[in-house]
Amino acid sequence: MRRVGVLLSGRGSNMIALVEQARGYDVVLVASDKPDAPGLAWAAEHGLPTFALSPRGIGKPAYEAALDGALREAEVEVIALAGYMRLLSDAFVARWRGRIVNIHPSLLPAYKGLDTHARAIAAGDARAGCSVHLVTEELDGGQVLGQAEVPILPGDTPDTLAARVLTAEHRLYPCILSEFVRR
Repeated sequence: MRRVGVLLSGRGSNMIALVEQARGYDVVLVASDKPDAPGLAWAAEHGLPTFALSPRGIGKPAYEAALDGALREAEVEVIALAGYMRLLSDAFVARWRGRIVNIHPSLLPAYKGLDTHARAIAAGDARAGCSVHLVTEELDGGQVLGQAEVPILPGDTPDTLAARVLTAEHRLYPCILSEFVRR
C-alpha cells in the first residue's frame, strides 16, 4: 500500500472521498494551512493523523519546511491536494516532483486558476468537468491523468454547475489516485 498525504484548506469533501474509496493506498496524514479547517476535524474523528499550521507570521519558507517535515515523518510517498488553496513554491514542488496530484474543477487545459464554472458558462460551453493532474511549477499545468465531463445545462449558475462537478470529482479523484499509486 502506498502512503498518501492529503493537503486541504476547507471542508475536505474530496479528502473524505479519497479516504472512503481508497484502493492501493492509505491516507496517513491530513494536513492544512488552516488549523480550523472542517476537514481536519473529520480526519481526527476518523482516527487519521493531522498536521495544521498557518503560514501567517512565519512566512512561506518556514511553513513549507514544517509541512515537508510532517509529510516525511509520516513517510508520505504521494501528496494529494484536495481543496488546498495555497500555491506551493517551486522549491517544494521540485522536492516532491512527480509525486503531487491535484483535482481541478475544469477540463484542463481550459480555465486554469479560479472562477472556472463562471468562465465556462460565460463562454457558452456545452460541457464542463474536472481534471486530475500532476502538479508542476506552472499553475494547473501538469500532465492530466484523468477527466470527467458534466453537461452545462440551460439556466446553470456557477453554484449549480459546481455542485455537479463536485459529484464528478468525488468519483474521479479516488479512481485516478488509485491508478497513479499502482504505477
